[in-house]
Amino acid sequence: MSYANGQKLTKDKHFQDHIDAQVPIQVYDKQIHQDIGKVESFCKQFVQVNQVLYNRRRFQFISRPGY
Repeated sequence: MSYANGQKLTKDKHFQDHIDAQVPIQVYDKQIHQDIGKVESFCKQFVQVNQVLYNRRRFQFISRPGY
């Protein structure tokens, strides 16, 4: 797995890679920071971070390796 700091995550593979490697992500609603943490689970519609489900259509997910 090789993701750049700040890289947008959009595909299932991106989220699975982050679960496998325990790499944190940041969650944004437009340009407003909402959360940071590790992906706990995901499905076609949602990504779960810190026990909160974030809709994949509404939120942006950003890789934060080294955080």
